Amino acid sequence: MNSTKITISEATPVPTTVRGNSAADIRQARRAARAFADRLAPTPRPDAADTLVLVVSELVTNALRHGDGAFTLRLNAHPDAVEVAVDDTSPRWPRMRTPDLTGSGGGFGWPMVQGLARTTAVTRRAAGGKTVTAFLSR
Repeated sequence: MNSTKITISEATPVPTTVRGNSAADIRQARRAARAFADRLAPTPRPDAADTLVLVVSELVTNALRHGDGAFTLRLNAHPDAVEVAVDDTSPRWPRMRTPDLTGSGGGFGWPMVQGLARTTAVTRRAAGGKTVTAFLSR
Protein backbone atom coordinates (compact mmCIF):
# COMPACT_ATOMS: atom_id res chain seq x y z
CA MET A 1 0.00 0.00 0.00
CA ASN A 2 1.40 3.39 -1.00
CA SER A 3 0.95 6.32 1.31
CA THR A 4 0.88 9.82 -0.03
CA LYS A 5 2.24 12.64 2.06
CA ILE A 6 0.89 16.09 1.27
CA THR A 7 3.09 18.99 2.18
CA ILE A 8 1.83 22.53 2.00
CA SER A 9 4.86 24.64 1.25
CA GLU A 10 3.20 27.92 0.37
CA ALA A 11 0.96 29.66 2.87
CA THR A 12 -1.63 31.87 1.30
CA PRO A 13 -2.73 34.87 3.35
CA VAL A 14 -6.36 35.83 3.43
CA PRO A 15 -7.23 38.15 0.54
CA THR A 16 -7.01 41.78 1.58
CA THR A 17 -9.36 44.60 0.59
CA VAL A 18 -8.85 48.33 1.17
CA ARG A 19 -11.29 51.05 0.11
CA GLY A 20 -10.39 54.70 -0.03
CA ASN A 21 -10.90 58.19 -1.38
CA SER A 22 -8.03 60.26 0.06
CA ALA A 23 -4.24 60.53 0.33
CA ALA A 24 -4.47 58.99 3.80
CA ASP A 25 -6.08 55.96 2.21
CA ILE A 26 -3.12 55.62 -0.18
CA ARG A 27 -0.89 55.29 2.88
CA GLN A 28 -3.29 52.70 4.30
CA ALA A 29 -3.15 50.75 1.02
CA ARG A 30 0.67 50.77 1.16
CA ARG A 31 0.63 49.51 4.75
CA ALA A 32 -1.86 46.80 3.83
CA ALA A 33 0.35 45.69 0.92
CA ARG A 34 3.42 45.49 3.18
CA ALA A 35 1.47 43.50 5.80
CA PHE A 36 0.15 41.20 3.06
CA ALA A 37 3.71 40.56 1.80
CA ASP A 38 4.88 39.92 5.37
CA ARG A 39 2.27 37.14 5.73
CA LEU A 40 3.38 35.30 2.58
CA ALA A 41 5.33 32.07 3.01
CA PRO A 42 7.94 31.72 1.90
CA THR A 43 8.69 35.32 2.69
CA PRO A 44 9.29 37.27 -0.51
CA ARG A 45 12.65 38.86 -1.19
CA PRO A 46 12.78 42.47 0.07
CA ASP A 47 12.81 43.81 -3.51
CA ALA A 48 9.68 41.77 -4.36
CA ALA A 49 7.84 43.15 -1.31
CA ASP A 50 8.97 46.69 -2.21
CA THR A 51 7.73 46.15 -5.78
CA LEU A 52 4.32 45.09 -4.45
CA VAL A 53 4.07 48.23 -2.31
CA LEU A 54 5.16 50.44 -5.23
CA VAL A 55 2.64 48.92 -7.65
CA VAL A 56 -0.15 49.26 -5.09
CA SER A 57 0.83 52.88 -4.47
CA GLU A 58 0.87 53.74 -8.17
CA LEU A 59 -2.44 52.02 -8.97
CA VAL A 60 -4.41 53.48 -6.07
CA THR A 61 -2.90 56.93 -6.68
CA ASN A 62 -3.90 56.70 -10.35
CA ALA A 63 -7.41 55.60 -9.34
CA LEU A 64 -7.76 58.67 -7.10
CA ARG A 65 -6.18 61.06 -9.59
CA HIS A 66 -7.73 59.80 -12.82
CA GLY A 67 -10.58 57.54 -11.71
CA ASP A 68 -13.11 59.88 -10.12
CA GLY A 69 -11.63 59.95 -6.63
CA ALA A 70 -12.25 56.56 -5.02
CA PHE A 71 -10.75 53.08 -5.19
CA THR A 72 -11.12 49.53 -3.97
CA LEU A 73 -7.86 47.57 -3.71
CA ARG A 74 -7.85 43.78 -3.58
CA LEU A 75 -4.71 41.71 -2.92
CA ASN A 76 -4.70 37.98 -3.57
CA ALA A 77 -1.91 35.40 -3.41
CA HIS A 78 -1.54 32.65 -5.98
CA PRO A 79 1.11 29.90 -5.94
CA ASP A 80 3.42 31.81 -8.29
CA ALA A 81 2.07 35.37 -8.27
CA VAL A 82 0.50 38.14 -6.24
CA GLU A 83 -2.57 39.74 -7.79
CA VAL A 84 -3.15 43.46 -7.29
CA ALA A 85 -6.59 44.60 -8.48
CA VAL A 86 -7.84 48.18 -8.20
CA ASP A 87 -11.41 49.19 -9.02
CA ASP A 88 -12.50 52.75 -9.75
CA THR A 89 -15.63 54.30 -11.20
CA SER A 90 -14.10 55.93 -14.26
CA PRO A 91 -14.56 54.32 -17.68
CA ARG A 92 -11.24 55.87 -18.87
CA TRP A 93 -8.50 53.31 -19.50
CA PRO A 94 -4.93 53.95 -18.26
CA ARG A 95 -2.74 55.26 -21.05
CA MET A 96 0.90 55.60 -21.78
CA ARG A 97 2.00 59.21 -22.02
CA THR A 98 5.25 61.08 -22.08
CA PRO A 99 6.41 61.58 -18.49
CA ASP A 100 6.67 65.20 -17.38
CA LEU A 101 10.32 65.62 -16.38
CA THR A 102 9.56 68.90 -14.57
CA GLY A 103 7.80 66.87 -11.85
CA SER A 104 4.39 68.52 -12.09
CA GLY A 105 2.52 66.50 -14.68
CA GLY A 106 3.12 62.86 -13.86
CA GLY A 107 3.13 60.22 -16.56
CA PHE A 108 5.47 57.81 -14.76
CA GLY A 109 3.02 55.52 -12.94
CA TRP A 110 1.43 53.41 -15.66
CA PRO A 111 4.70 52.73 -17.54
CA MET A 112 6.29 51.81 -14.20
CA VAL A 113 3.50 49.35 -13.38
CA GLN A 114 3.78 47.87 -16.88
CA GLY A 115 7.51 47.37 -16.39
CA LEU A 116 7.27 45.84 -12.90
CA ALA A 117 4.33 43.48 -13.43
CA ARG A 118 4.50 40.12 -15.19
CA THR A 119 1.22 41.04 -16.81
CA THR A 120 -1.50 43.67 -16.51
CA ALA A 121 -5.13 43.78 -17.56
CA VAL A 122 -7.89 46.37 -17.61
CA THR A 123 -11.50 45.19 -17.57
CA ARG A 124 -14.84 46.94 -17.51
CA ARG A 125 -16.94 46.39 -14.42
CA ALA A 126 -20.62 45.49 -14.78
CA ALA A 127 -21.44 48.15 -12.16
CA GLY A 128 -19.52 50.77 -14.18
CA GLY A 129 -15.92 51.82 -14.14
CA LYS A 130 -13.00 49.46 -14.50
CA THR A 131 -10.60 47.15 -12.72
CA VAL A 132 -6.86 47.48 -13.31
CA THR A 133 -5.05 44.25 -12.41
CA ALA A 134 -1.33 43.57 -12.15
CA PHE A 135 0.23 40.17 -11.50
CA LEU A 136 3.61 40.26 -9.77
CA SER A 137 6.08 37.42 -9.30
CA ARG A 138 6.22 36.00 -5.78
